[in-house]
Amino acid sequence: MKLTTRSRYGTRLLLDIALHSENGSPVPSKDTAEREKLSLKYLEKLIKMLKQAGYVKGKRGPNGGNVLVREPEDISIGEVARILDGEEQVLGCEGDPSTCPRAAVCLKRSIWDDASLAMYRMLDSYSLADLMKDAYLCPENPPKSDD
Repeated sequence: MKLTTRSRYGTRLLLDIALHSENGSPVPSKDTAEREKLSLKYLEKLIKMLKQAGYVKGKRGPNGGNVLVREPEDISIGEVARILDGEEQVLGCEGDPSTCPRAAVCLKRSIWDDASLAMYRMLDSYSLADLMKDAYLCPENPPKSDD
């Protein structure tokens, strides 16, 4: 239940691609790294993970970069967190009760299970499209025109 820089930066990466891809055109990694003030090397690791999971594909060449494979409304923030961070639980025994000799009598275990489930349920309720709507409210990200 821990969100690391992988899920936070990965979400920012996907949002940047969604906001800056005009008609499906690729968004160069170096441009995203500059805009988001992230290390290009770290960003490339995240891109690789997101490519393997089927969220992003790359195009090589002078006009190359990254494009989303799925529509923004079909990308849940919870899925991104699970892909990049794994489905880590608050306590180690939640996924495997055999790791704790007190699991059968632990009164607090269900609370931590519920907390993990609630967090992912909440993250699953937001899509990349929701973040795009919020981003368009920022002056530095005006909505794309349909012209």
